[in-house]
Amino acid sequence: LHRVDRRQRQMCIRDRFNALCIASVAVAFAQPAAAEKVLKLGTVGFLGMPIGDAIEQALVPTLEEVSGGKMSIEPHYRKSLCSEQSCGEQANQGLLALWTSSTANFGNFGTALSIFDLPYIFKSIEDADRISSDWLAKKQCDIAAEEAGHVCLTVYSSGGFRQLANAKGPVHIPSDMAGLKWRVTKSPIEYTLVKNWGAVPVPYDWGQLYQGLQTGVVSGQYVATPWQHVAKLHEVAKYFTEIGGSWSGNQLSIDKRQYDALSDQEREWLHTAATAFGQKVQELDRAWVEAGEKEIKASIKEWYVPNEDEMALWRAGAIDAWLNAKGSFDPATARRVLEEQGMTDFIAQLEAAGAL
Repeated sequence: LHRVDRRQRQMCIRDRFNALCIASVAVAFAQPAAAEKVLKLGTVGFLGMPIGDAIEQALVPTLEEVSGGKMSIEPHYRKSLCSEQSCGEQANQGLLALWTSSTANFGNFGTALSIFDLPYIFKSIEDADRISSDWLAKKQCDIAAEEAGHVCLTVYSSGGFRQLANAKGPVHIPSDMAGLKWRVTKSPIEYTLVKNWGAVPVPYDWGQLYQGLQTGVVSGQYVATPWQHVAKLHEVAKYFTEIGGSWSGNQLSIDKRQYDALSDQEREWLHTAATAFGQKVQELDRAWVEAGEKEIKASIKEWYVPNEDEMALWRAGAIDAWLNAKGSFDPATARRVLEEQGMTDFIAQLEAAGAL
């Protein structure tokens, strides 16, 4: 009798063990397999703005989809890993793979994307998106891969164009800015533009700009309109002038050594995801610009759009910036960009000054 009881207990334990194994296997198969290759991405973008949302909505899911889960992206937002230039440096060190920055900050690694920062290289957001997507981004990114140690995957806008706004009064032509203290960043191009337009360039901290405009320490600024809206600068600067000029170019890149280590198939997957990201960020950015400008226009005293004769005066102030940038861009490429937009008058201005 005892032998029978012992045998029954052993069978019971064995049956329970088998059931537990089967359950464990079922759970293991039910869980998604980890990606074979994870690309870490560093960005100053964040969810709630076009760059972050496009990463979340397009870049990450597209790569996982086209690779069948074999590749994935691990995004780190809001400078949690790095900030623009330092992201590129960390990518070169192998601490991350992908990174985003302004095209201006990409200049720390080479001049291939400098053409995007030339004032008045583009007439409109639509022209910038079209020409960049059609051929310019690929042409310049191919150059960047050879000279900068980074493979640029796409170029896109973050905020459209900078526009003038001031707290003093209407500004229709450059001479209306004469003597006004105008806040500028450390950008040599921005400093040159503001100075040539007749204002007094004043380097001033972004975080203090609202108060500076309110107290009269500075009278105006040249900032992309969505950021002016985010910072509520239109509450104290009630006069806007739609002159465009400086396009807010940004880029997504991968360290070249890590790119070269990918298989041909993996590179194809990555480029497909980058294309989806570029399309989504263009869409979101245009909507962001339109929403910001709509809110601004509803509460200010004037939103002035210069006519073509007046725009010639604004563009004339940009010629020194082109002269200063000579050697950092291919004149034939710049000419093609301008010609595709019918900017023959500006081409003539640049040629007369020896800038093109």
